Amino acid sequence: MAKKKNLFERFANWATIATGSSAAFIIATSIIIIWGVTGPVFQYSNTWQLIINTGTTIVTFLMVFLIQKSQNKDSKAIHLKLNELIASHQGTSNRMVNIEDLTEIELDHLHKFYVRLANLAEKEGDLTCTHSIDAAEENNQNKLDNFKQRKSYKNASQSTGKKSK
Repeated sequence: MAKKKNLFERFANWATIATGSSAAFIIATSIIIIWGVTGPVFQYSNTWQLIINTGTTIVTFLMVFLIQKSQNKDSKAIHLKLNELIASHQGTSNRMVNIEDLTEIELDHLHKFYVRLANLAEKEGDLTCTHSIDAAEENNQNKLDNFKQRKSYKNASQSTGKKSK
């Protein structure tokens, strides 16, 4: 598969690698040391302070966008890998694919569901027991059906018992 990247993508990848290197840290530290040492030479003037303030502001401003680009790409790659795992595993719920598009409230609701599931697994004494949302809903529906059957059987028994008295 040929990877044709645009100029910004190539630059962003290079800059991310370069700025995250030991050499970049050493260069940045050296600049700060040189700036600090030159303070007495420039009598700690406003211009001397402005140089470092302006330089660090510009670098910080540009790095915010570079870091965000890198995080977006990494996040997308991780989501795709997780989606592949979800889609390829028979016991998982395919409804979990792309849940990153849900609202914060919907994600909180799902989180509460999984907390309940973990509590149920703990009560079952088997924390390795796996349940997907679909399996949990199916289990819940089976339990509800059983409950309704018991309730209707109990009501039918009571009705029959009353008639025979």
